[in-house]
Amino acid sequence: MKDLKEKTIDSEYFYQGSIVNLRVDQVKLPSGNNSKREIVEHSGGVTVIPYQAEKIILVEQFRKPTEKVILELPAGKLEMDEDLEQCALRELKEETGYQAKSLQKITSFYTSPGFTDEKIHLFLATDLKKTKQQTDPEEFIKLREVRIEQVTKMLAEGEFEDAKTIIGLQYLLSSI
Repeated sequence: MKDLKEKTIDSEYFYQGSIVNLRVDQVKLPSGNNSKREIVEHSGGVTVIPYQAEKIILVEQFRKPTEKVILELPAGKLEMDEDLEQCALRELKEETGYQAKSLQKITSFYTSPGFTDEKIHLFLATDLKKTKQQTDPEEFIKLREVRIEQVTKMLAEGEFEDAKTIIGLQYLLSSI
């Protein structure tokens, strides 16, 4: 079997922003031919499953790329050199106003490795205490509590369109 690895010959950045960078790599394929790869660089993020008393705390937020409000688990971008657990606790508090006494890392996964290096780290937050929501000034979020027995039906009916949310909810349903 041939080595599947591609060798980078050259990289050129076309955009560097606060959330993503876009570069194009020239690569040598295992066949010896050259090709281009468009790559979106992202610092990664966390997704939190806030679960308590047979309820999940979800957020509704307008997402410009989809042009609609999406129902999601709370999530956010990792800051430079930020600890994963601290990021999860920060995002949970900012987006929902809840603090978790118990936080368990579940898994990590790439969102779409065909074009981005974004990696999401999934956490389960339990033993929740309600405080005050602390969204960023440009963030408009509505909270929604969903009973666990509703989640299976909502998943089957396609009410969740966000991959990280679907992965998180499927995990929760399989573990309780």
